[in-house]
Amino acid sequence: MIKTSLSEKLVSSNDEYGQFKKEVLNDYYLCTLSREASLLARKEVLTGKAKFGIIGDGKELPQVVMAKYFKKGDWRSGYYRDQTFMFAAGLSSIEDFFAQLYADTENDPFSGGRQMNCHYATPTVSPSGEWLDMVNVKNVSSDISCTGGQMARALGLAFASKQYRERKIENSDIFSKNGNEVSFVTIGDASTSEGVFWETINAATVLKVPLITCVWDDGYGISVPKELQTAKGSISEALEGFTLNKSGEGMYIYKAKAWDYQELCAVFEEAVAMVRENHIPALIHVEEVTQPQGHSTSGSHERYKSAERLQWEANFDCVKKFGEWILQNGIASEEDLLAIGEEAKNFVKEGKTKAWDTYNAPIKHIISELKEIFDVISLSPDSEQLGKLISDFDTIINPNLSELVQKARRVKLKAKTLGIENEKLNDFINKYTEIGNARYESNLYSSNSFAAINVPVIPPIYSDSSKKINGYQILNAFFDKAVERDDKIIAFGEDVGQIGDVNQGFAGLQEKYGEDRVFDVGIREWTIIGQGIGASMRGLRPITEIQYLDYITYAFSALTDDLATVRFRSNGIQQAPLIIRTRGHRLEGIWHAGSPMGMLVNSMKGICLCVPRNMVQAAGMYNTLLQSNDPGIVVECLNGYRLKEVLPDNVGEYTVPFGVPETIISGSDLTLVTYGSCVKLAQKACQLLLEHGISVELIDVQTLLPFDLEHTIVESVKRTSRLLILDEDVPGGASAYIMKEVLESQNGYIYLDSKPETLTAKDHRTPFGSDGDYFTKPGIEDIMEKVIDMMTEAGLV
Repeated sequence: MIKTSLSEKLVSSNDEYGQFKKEVLNDYYLCTLSREASLLARKEVLTGKAKFGIIGDGKELPQVVMAKYFKKGDWRSGYYRDQTFMFAAGLSSIEDFFAQLYADTENDPFSGGRQMNCHYATPTVSPSGEWLDMVNVKNVSSDISCTGGQMARALGLAFASKQYRERKIENSDIFSKNGNEVSFVTIGDASTSEGVFWETINAATVLKVPLITCVWDDGYGISVPKELQTAKGSISEALEGFTLNKSGEGMYIYKAKAWDYQELCAVFEEAVAMVRENHIPALIHVEEVTQPQGHSTSGSHERYKSAERLQWEANFDCVKKFGEWILQNGIASEEDLLAIGEEAKNFVKEGKTKAWDTYNAPIKHIISELKEIFDVISLSPDSEQLGKLISDFDTIINPNLSELVQKARRVKLKAKTLGIENEKLNDFINKYTEIGNARYESNLYSSNSFAAINVPVIPPIYSDSSKKINGYQILNAFFDKAVERDDKIIAFGEDVGQIGDVNQGFAGLQEKYGEDRVFDVGIREWTIIGQGIGASMRGLRPITEIQYLDYITYAFSALTDDLATVRFRSNGIQQAPLIIRTRGHRLEGIWHAGSPMGMLVNSMKGICLCVPRNMVQAAGMYNTLLQSNDPGIVVECLNGYRLKEVLPDNVGEYTVPFGVPETIISGSDLTLVTYGSCVKLAQKACQLLLEHGISVELIDVQTLLPFDLEHTIVESVKRTSRLLILDEDVPGGASAYIMKEVLESQNGYIYLDSKPETLTAKDHRTPFGSDGDYFTKPGIEDIMEKVIDMMTEAGLV
């Protein structure tokens, strides 16, 4: 923790009151230090050294107090103004703060330069993929900018404590100490208008989990006053119906003024103790917060705040009021406080300078390297035509790597038109382009031995005694074995518990393993995913269910903004190996027949996207995911639960390789690529096409993310010279993605003798009824017709 050296000098006594005074003065030091960091951060943005800044000034005192009661093992799911908390909790240095502001890829410990300032994370996983100790450290889950988005994950972090308290879980010593950990979530008052806030508050209250929601209420959401956002103009009053009743149902609700040190200490001390002991959630509404510098570095709050409001904010600034309280209680003199403020100011300046010099030193070396190259080029014949480009180089102020590479590339392009070649310039561009790419292209997925693509492949085994059973029974057999062998696996979602999900995949497993392993939750897709994200970050292995794929849009933000980016945005120091189970493709009606796979592949990079053709495949994919540390979505075929399949003898052991398509039928005339429910239709069409003398090679991609890592499909195209992609997504959906991968990434266009084609669903949603399905989505006759047309056009039929 950052501490002032003056507190020891100013307070010589070591008795209880002396220790209290030292603590108070150090809290004041932290407040002044954080305020100075905010002031300097704004200057760094306005002078061009940093790109943008959202800063935590005005929230210093409540965050210092929050840090007092935040213990080792606890978790924070935060708001992007929590710098003071990080300083006070000993989780960030001044150098760290400014390194992130400068987007320093080498010295930002929270995101490797990938996130804006005040987006924090602490390491939970080693580079080799092993979980780190989370009990003896203070934990911060990787922040996101999406307003309110931190709420859902915070629910999961708190829910994990409930799991660890209520049942004995093997090898959990590094994850929890009897479930005593509290999950703190911080949020600005305006963001409590987001639906996920209400969804989380409701879920936390129903689940009875140790979640403390700290609302920093500064009266505005950028320029919009809270009276236009929140019922009664007060989130705590709006939540009065949630207040704990005599039956123990509900939550604790507290209020405190942001400038009242004594009140803040009393409220946080009581709230944290009650939540930690009783596992009942609480809301701490911190009112009368100010914003000395406005919302962000991109605007001025003088545009929308009255003179009276601005004067009130100046009078009730929490650092100012804290200092007044110290003086009134004789804890220090005005000269003492000035000295502490000066010490803080100097400390921040030194830290800022050190962070800038550390960031800038490699840039200076690169500038020097490029200047030498330009000096040589300037001596070449015709170099005068490059004069302006080269001379402008000296006018760049505080350049970053991309600006230097950009300048070098423009000089190269101009030089090329003049017939000037410089090998060192080419080498410079190649070298630093590669370095720049490497800084940002890692850690989208796991790259260690636990990566999904590295899970050992174990094929299914069949024998004469293998049973032929319904598809849902295949899944049920797998889930039974999985839940039995690993007590960290939990499964939850709508209708998952008592009835074993709407298609019976978990039938009987709640009764067998208990309501704390397989259970129902409310209709709240966003926080179902958030509950799973947080739990998976704390060592549990949740399988969360979104009942139908069409409803995944309700959880879209949690998936694309949070889960998909956990590993990437934390630069590999955190992971969330959550499994999402859902079902889609063919059934009946607009909201029960969805195949929006293009939407998913283009927004879920960072999550494995599995599209099994049947339940045997699905079970193998679940097993692969459970042995990996990558998150995954598995889309089961809605029309496959009652279809008969042969149960492998080694169910629960076999795996399906990710990124490896499977050739279902070998053929020589045309390559047909598809996935999911379309595979069965394609198999029937291929059989019928043989009667027309056409031999089709049918390939099931199996996973869309990752996709065909070994280029199986292009090897087929080499043999057949024709490509048809079959997809029940809308035109331009997953079919466009597959086409791009095969033709561009795999250079498949080289081997084509005719135009590649796609066969997809219509542009509109699937209407209700069998006719709606037949006339909207591609069927067997459509496949046959398309193949015959392609062969006829090629003159082969």
